[in-house]
Amino acid sequence: MKRTLLNPHQLGQILRTARRARGLSQAQAASRVGLSQSRLSAMELNPDSITSEQLFALLAMYGLELTVQTRPASTAPMQQDW
Repeated sequence: MKRTLLNPHQLGQILRTARRARGLSQAQAASRVGLSQSRLSAMELNPDSITSEQLFALLAMYGLELTVQTRPASTAPMQQDW
């Protein structure tokens, strides 16, 4: 899966999709990274609250990687993106 993220809400959707693709419940995934199920749920619904440490733990567990690249000039971010 390759996705371009333009806002935090998309991050939550991707994390939820990756968790489900791995066949994990929120409780199972949360337990594996040392979180409560309610915290994982909150992170999927409101990814603004994810710390970088939590993000990288989830990415590793789901077999994902984070790539950062320069955005083409023709797709400059809009204020509402963040």
